[in-house]
Amino acid sequence: MIEMTPIELNGHTFLGISVRLPKTNLLVVTSDKGYIMCGALDVALLNEKLKDRKVLAGRAVGVKTIEQLIEAPLESVTIEAENLGITAGMSGKEALKRMV
Repeated sequence: MIEMTPIELNGHTFLGISVRLPKTNLLVVTSDKGYIMCGALDVALLNEKLKDRKVLAGRAVGVKTIEQLIEAPLESVTIEAENLGITAGMSGKEALKRMV
């Protein structure tokens, strides 16, 4: 099942997407510029093989809900996210605020 939920943060609307799969869930919160995602996100792939795409993204691990994803510290971020001042350890909420 796929669930999509609008999320309001500081006057901006983001889209929370949850995809329920056997034995796991994929979680994403996205803006027009970038996104944060659960541990399924391969930051190394984005930074190395897809570097030319300049993907703005962050990864949080151990999260099971969209709410946890927003509150959790990011475990890793893309080079493009770093260029915006988004860093590992920053909460998903703080990273999203920089993606508007």
